[in-house]
Amino acid sequence: MTRRGSATPFSRDYRRPPRWGMGLPPHRPSRWRRMLRRVLHPVFYLKLVMLAAGLGLVVLPYGTDVLNAALKPVASSDGSCRVLVVLDGDTVKLVCPGRGVETARLMGFDAPEKYSPRCASELVAAEKATWGLRGMIFKAKSLAVAWDGTDRYGRALVRLRLDGVDVARLMIRAGHGRAYSGGPRGGWC
Repeated sequence: MTRRGSATPFSRDYRRPPRWGMGLPPHRPSRWRRMLRRVLHPVFYLKLVMLAAGLGLVVLPYGTDVLNAALKPVASSDGSCRVLVVLDGDTVKLVCPGRGVETARLMGFDAPEKYSPRCASELVAAEKATWGLRGMIFKAKSLAVAWDGTDRYGRALVRLRLDGVDVARLMIRAGHGRAYSGGPRGGWC
C-alpha cells in the first residue's frame, strides 16, 4: 500500500538516453544565419509587398494632402482657407475660418467617380484625376476660391483658380475631366 503523493511518476523516456551525444547541447545557428533564413523565406516578401501597398495607398495620398494644406493658403472672401483633402478629381475638403470644414464640389468640369465607379477603367481614371488635381495644387504658386451656393448633396459649389487660371480648364486640358455645367452626366466606361 502506497501513501498518497509518494508514487514515482511514470515516463516513457525514463530510461531513454538524451537525444544529443556526448552531453553537448544541440547546435544553434548564428544570429546572421537565422536572419538570412528569415529574409529568404517567401512570407517575408509577402509582408514587404503588403507594407509597400499600404504605404502607397494610405500614407502617400494623405501625406501629400497634409503638405498641400500646410504650404498652400487659398485666398477667399472669408479669409485664408486651406485645401485639407483632395477627395476626388472634382471634390475637395476646404477649411475656412468663417465656414469651418466643408466639402466643396469644383465647378465647370466633371471627373470620373472614385467612390462609385461603374467599371475598372473609371476607377483608374478617377485615381489619375485625383493625383492630377493634387499635383496641380502642389505646383501652383497662388490659389483662390469663389463660393457659388450648394448642390443637391449639400456640398459647397466653388470655382478654384490656380495661378489665375480656372482649375476646370486645367483638368480638361490635362485629360482628367470634361466640361460640365449641370444636367445628366456622360459615362466614363
